[in-house]
Amino acid sequence: MSGDNKIWIFDTTLRDGEQALRASLSQKQKIQLAHAIARLNVDVMEVGFPVSSPGDFNSVQQIAREVKGPIICGLARAVSGDIEACGQALQHAERRRIHTFIATSPLHLQYKLRKTLAQASDQAVAAIKLASRYTDDIEFSCEDAGRTPIDDLCWIVERAIAAGATTINIPDTVGYTVPNEFSAIISALKNRVPNMDKARLSVHCHNDLGLAVANSVSAIQAGARQIECTVNGIGERAGNCSLEEVAMIINTRKDIFMPLYTDIKTTEIYRSSHLVSQICNMPIQPNKAIVGENAFAHSSGIHQDGVLKAQNTYEIMSPEQVGIRQNELNLTSRSGRHVIQHRLAELGYTKDDYDLDAVYQSFVALADEKGRVFDYDLEALVFFQTLQEQNDYYVLDFLSSSTNTGQVASATVGLKCDGVLITEAATGNGPVEAAFNAITRISKLQIKMVDFNLQAKGSGESALGQVDITAEHEGRRFHGAGLATDIVRSSVLAYIHVLNMIQRAQTIDAHKHSRNGAEATAVGAI
Repeated sequence: MSGDNKIWIFDTTLRDGEQALRASLSQKQKIQLAHAIARLNVDVMEVGFPVSSPGDFNSVQQIAREVKGPIICGLARAVSGDIEACGQALQHAERRRIHTFIATSPLHLQYKLRKTLAQASDQAVAAIKLASRYTDDIEFSCEDAGRTPIDDLCWIVERAIAAGATTINIPDTVGYTVPNEFSAIISALKNRVPNMDKARLSVHCHNDLGLAVANSVSAIQAGARQIECTVNGIGERAGNCSLEEVAMIINTRKDIFMPLYTDIKTTEIYRSSHLVSQICNMPIQPNKAIVGENAFAHSSGIHQDGVLKAQNTYEIMSPEQVGIRQNELNLTSRSGRHVIQHRLAELGYTKDDYDLDAVYQSFVALADEKGRVFDYDLEALVFFQTLQEQNDYYVLDFLSSSTNTGQVASATVGLKCDGVLITEAATGNGPVEAAFNAITRISKLQIKMVDFNLQAKGSGESALGQVDITAEHEGRRFHGAGLATDIVRSSVLAYIHVLNMIQRAQTIDAHKHSRNGAEATAVGAI
């Protein structure tokens, strides 16, 4: 495997990335992200930690059934219950991988595991052999490999391969190493482990010192052939290696990396990036490489003049390469369904990505308000339509609010609760607070607001206002989003979205049952 020129892209957005979010994703949101990431043409998709909760088990199981293309992978500690849960959750996958791990650094062995290296090695071997009952694609990770003595690392890697591991992952778990140091670890493993040619060498770098991408790139130059990464680099603490950055580094600098290549469809990068940002409620910083709003912006007059004369004077890649398209202005309320469908197809959406009737109804209503609808409006409508679940318990029927300078604001809200209309009125310091107070009277749910964020989707006074709310209920956090041209309405829709997330969580909790220790708590990240 060591002579392969393909760099495998192992996406862990739905595992390492998801566990670092301020609020958990719903099963529907995970499925939606899984399909989007699959369209990037990643080689492996790590979609969860099945033993950590019934919800995670069910999500992994559903993704394994539905998502085709990438190898579907589940994470498991080197513990029999974890391995068995992984095997069961992945059994319907077209292609499956079990990823098991154990700590190997002296620090982790002494203080976390309270084991010797030999004991940890025996446990790893047993876990790999158990995993082989479910699949012949087994990945083993040496947690905190970056701080593991190289002699110890070589010894446990050799044992893991002999036990049946087909991928060996070397994580810089705490983002401690620097590029020349990390590449030296990879070179040592390739030169000193006698059976290293029987397994693919992988790396999983964290970004605590801002070196996750640099370490990953140095590792493939030293012989690693798989990079573990996430969309937008989301993940524990400062995050993980950024998928879009490593993919475009290899794609753009063919003069250095040839004959190395990835199979990533780069034109899917921008849309996948912004979908992850929206669903995960993690804004992309404007100066983020590849996908930030300033990534292809030129403010300097000299730069602008240069780009007009020859694009590559100041752009080393084109916006179109990563899927950025210019906005069209020709959509109005007179545009028919076929026009909307055609435009969405041009933007990269397939018929399976949205409900055309639902999107068209929202489009007509928006076009009547705004006159003209831009591409970013249309994409926002698609995104928010996919947020809607069938049979929402709480549905907004009507909203009326008023406020005057120097006076208390008031709001009246009509909310359908399981189909029954309930109306309440309340006051507040502003119309949003008044509406929230009215909804609280209806739902009887006590919610603590953790974060409230408003941003314009587009430009101009008729731009859609997107509200994202993170709220806490009974010790758990939930994310809700709302979209409307009216800020009060978008805030109310976001609040109702939170209520529906809480209601679904309560329904799931009511039907929980133990599954061979499936209530175990997920431990850390590799």
